[in-house]
Amino acid sequence: MGELEPRVRAICDLNVAEAREYGGRHEYDGVPQDLSPDGVAAGLARLAAAADGRPALDDAHDEAHLRAFEDLQRVVFADLRLHRRNPMYHLGELDLACYDKEYAPAAERIAARAAHLAAWPAVIDAAVESLDAVPSPVAASLLGGIRGLAAGIPADADPHARDAAVAAHQRLVAHVERAAVSGPPDAALGPAALAALLGTAEATSVDLAALAARADAERDRLRARLDESAALVDATRPALDVARDLVKDHPDRAGVIASARYWTERAIEFTRERELMPANDGVCLVGEAPESRRWAMAMISTNAPAEPDAPSWYWITPPDEAWPAGEVEAWLEVFSASTLPAITVHEVAPGHFSHGQALRQARGDVRRTLHSSAFIEGWAHYAEELRVEEGFLGDDPRFAIGVWLEALVRVTRMACALGVHTAGWTVEQAAARFEADTHLTGSAAAAEARRATFDPTYGRYTWGKLEILALREQARDAWGAGFSLKRFHTALMALGSPPLGLIGTAIVRG
Repeated sequence: MGELEPRVRAICDLNVAEAREYGGRHEYDGVPQDLSPDGVAAGLARLAAAADGRPALDDAHDEAHLRAFEDLQRVVFADLRLHRRNPMYHLGELDLACYDKEYAPAAERIAARAAHLAAWPAVIDAAVESLDAVPSPVAASLLGGIRGLAAGIPADADPHARDAAVAAHQRLVAHVERAAVSGPPDAALGPAALAALLGTAEATSVDLAALAARADAERDRLRARLDESAALVDATRPALDVARDLVKDHPDRAGVIASARYWTERAIEFTRERELMPANDGVCLVGEAPESRRWAMAMISTNAPAEPDAPSWYWITPPDEAWPAGEVEAWLEVFSASTLPAITVHEVAPGHFSHGQALRQARGDVRRTLHSSAFIEGWAHYAEELRVEEGFLGDDPRFAIGVWLEALVRVTRMACALGVHTAGWTVEQAAARFEADTHLTGSAAAAEARRATFDPTYGRYTWGKLEILALREQARDAWGAGFSLKRFHTALMALGSPPLGLIGTAIVRG
C-alpha cells in the first residue's frame, strides 16, 4: 500500500471509517478518528495546510474531483458542523464489523480490532463532547444502531478492555437517550444547508425545487411502468394492490440468507454473460448483518481498492425475532420473491459489488479513494433498471415489478429528504408518504422515514440514477454507431466514483 497524495490524506484523516473500509486504507486499523471539537479543528487545519501552495494535479478531472471533496469537508465539519448533531459520524468510528472482512490474516485483524476496542472510551468521550446539538428525531432514529454496537464487542476481548468499552458505551447510549427526549424537536437542516451539502459533494449547483420536480416526474414514470408490469399478473386490480400481494411471497426469517445467496449467484452470472462491466472477477459472500449495521435492511462491504484480493460481504438484516408478528411480516416483505432479486442486483451485480471490483482497477489516489455517494448509489440503482432493459427474468413480470417497487422507495426517499429538511415534515408524515407511494407498510415504512432524519442526502439514489441515464443518452448521441453499454460503463468505471457534476468526462475520454 503506497503513501497517499497529501491532499487526499488530509481528506481521509477527516473520514477515517470510510477510508478504512471502502478505500481499504488499513493504516487506519485500530486508530479511530478524533471527532472531538478540537480533533475536528485540527483535521480542518491539516486540510488547509495540505492544499496551501500545492500545485494542481496534472489531470484536470482529478483536480476537480479532489477540490470537491476538500470543499465538502469544510461544509460538513466547519459550516454545518454535522458531527455536533448527527451520531452517525461517531457510530462509524465505533464499528468493529469492518474487521470481519478477510483483507488480512486473522491475527492481524484481531489485533487491530483489539486496539480499536481499547480506544472506545476515548472515542466515546469525544462523541459525548461533540454531540451537543442532536435533534430529538435524529437521536431517536439512531438509538437502535447505537445500542447494537455493544453486540459487536468480541466475547474473547481482554476483560479490562471489554469492561471499559461497555462502560463507555453505556455513557454514549445514555447521552443519546437524553437527546432523544430533550434535544431540539426539529431535524431539518434547512434549504440552504441541504443545497450546500448536496451540491458541494457533487461539484454542481443544486436547485431544490427542480430536484423535487424531477422526483415527482420520476415517481409518475415509475408508477406507469409498475402499472404495465402488474397488469401482466392481474389487470383487474390497482398495481400497488397486486404488488402488495406479491411481496407476501417471501422466505421465512431462516430462509432469507439462502435466498440472497441464490440471487447473488444469478446476478453475477448474468452480468458476466452480457459483458455489462469491465471487471467480472472477485468473490461475494452473503451473511447476516452485524448488530451495529442493522439500521440497513441490506448493504455491501466490498473488497476495497487498496486491499489484497479478498471476498466482499453482502449483509442482510432479517427481522428481530422479538418483534410482534405483524412487524416481522412487514420486514420480511422486503425480501420477497419480487423484491429480493432487485435488491441483490443493486447490492451485487452489476451494482455495488461489480462497481467495487472496477474500482480496484481505477488509477490514482483520487479515483480509488474518494467516492461520491450519489454516484455509488446512483450507479447501483441504475443497474436495476438496466437488468430489466437487458431482459433478466424477462418471462417473469415479478422481477420488473420488484425493480419498480424498489425505485419507488428510492424516489420517495428523495421526496422525504426534501420534505423533512426543507418543508417541515415530521417522521410520521414521511412514513405516511412511504405507505402512500410505495408497497412498504408498518415498521419498514417507519424505518425508511426515520432514515431521512440522519441521512439527509438519501435521495442520492434517484438523483444519481437520473444523471447516469441522462449521460447515457448523451453518449449515444456523441458516439453514434460506436456506442455500446460496455463502452459506456467502462468509461464511467474508469473515473472511479466521480461527483455527478463531473461524469461528463466519461463521454469526452471514453
